[in-house]
This record gives sequence, C-alpha cells and structure tokens, in this order.
Amino acid sequence: MTNQLPEHFHRLQRSEQFTFSCHPGISCFTECCRELDLVLTPYDVIRLKNRLDIHSGRFLEQYVIIKWDENTVFPKCYLTMVDDGRASCVFVSAEGCTVYEDRPSACRAYPIGRGATRQQNGQVEEQFVLVREPHCKGFEEPSPRTSDSYFADQGLAEYTRFNDELMRILQHEKIMNGYRLSRQQVEQFLLALYNLDMFRQEMSDGRISMNRPLIPEELQGLTDDDEKLLLLSIKWLKQELF
Repeated sequence: MTNQLPEHFHRLQRSEQFTFSCHPGISCFTECCRELDLVLTPYDVIRLKNRLDIHSGRFLEQYVIIKWDENTVFPKCYLTMVDDGRASCVFVSAEGCTVYEDRPSACRAYPIGRGATRQQNGQVEEQFVLVREPHCKGFEEPSPRTSDSYFADQGLAEYTRFNDELMRILQHEKIMNGYRLSRQQVEQFLLALYNLDMFRQEMSDGRISMNRPLIPEELQGLTDDDEKLLLLSIKWLKQELF
C-alpha cells in the first residue's frame, strides 16, 4: 500500500479496535452493494458458480466483465452490475444479498481492505486499512472488532488462503521486473483461474498438461474438487508463464 491513502481510508493496526456491524436494521443497508467496481478473485468465482450450479464458462458470460489491455499486467474480472440507475450488484435485493453464504471476498472484508506481499522466504506480510465511507452507518453500531476477529466472523480464511496462493503468479519475480503477458498468455490466465470447469475438461482430455505426473490430490481436483483444481491450475499457469 502507498503512503498516501485515498480519502476515507485509514491505516489499521492488527490489534486496533473499531466498532462496526452491518444488518437490515441500519438505514444504509445494501448501499455498499451499489455503484462499485467489484473485482472477483478466482476463488470468488468458484463459490459463486457452484452456488448458482452453473458451468464456469456460463458464469463468465452471464455475470463477468473482463478488462485487459497492453498497459495492464493481468486481466481483471468485474462482477456485472444491474442497469437500474444505481449500478446495483446483480445479486442484491431489498432483503439483502441473495448469495450471502458465498459472497465475494471484497464484500466479506468490507469495511476493511487487506494488502498482502509475499516475501522471499515465502511468508506473507499483511497491511490493513479501514474504509470509513460517509454513507456507512455501520460504524455507529456498538460492536467492537479487530481485523482478525472481523475476518474470522466473515469466514475469510479460505478466501485469503487461495488469494495468497495466487500471489505466486501476481507477484512473481519476473512480473515485478517488468515482464508482461501476451494476449495468448492472458487467455491462459483466464482459462486456468476463472474458467475452471473448462480447464478441468482440457486437462482431462490431454489438451493441456503438467510437465510432471500429477499427485493423488491433484487427480482429485480433476475429478470433482474445485479447490484442489484451483491449486493445480495455479501451478500449471506458473509453469506456462515463467
């Protein structure tokens, strides 16, 4: 994170307490689900496409806007918003989030932002910010939190685990030294990380492969375990890109 933070962003120490709660009883309920650019992580897509019980390819077609150009290192996948004059999330209703149990990591973490850096020794260094937007009344609720307790309450452990694993690609030494992806590599990136059902099919059919035999856990991913398959796809992508 940079030294100069945007307006309404405040650095948050790990042990620092703040008060916050979001529920249907507050006047701003679901306001944070509108007029936003919501970037989806690969694990977000797994949870959402499985919640909707649809193929990952169909999920991308129906719910995702992909943005990339030659000046961008990696493509970004944004959740589609409804054209209702307020750019509302496609999954929000008057009663709240319709996919709440499988909502994206950015939604779970709000109002905390987490920055992470993978060190040379493999350890992950974290930094946190608290986002105090003027419309949010959640900070007036008498519920003491820390970043750790809030993330635990919001079920972020699995999301963080996979997001941190992805740093092996996003923060690879070659990327940090200026390496940029070709259009073909961008397509590999999207296939391996976001169109996981198609990745499974292509690997099962032998159209793509690892440069070594798969271990039993990876073979389980090819059968029916999306989480194990995502770990395999990250390894494959690293093989192909670097």
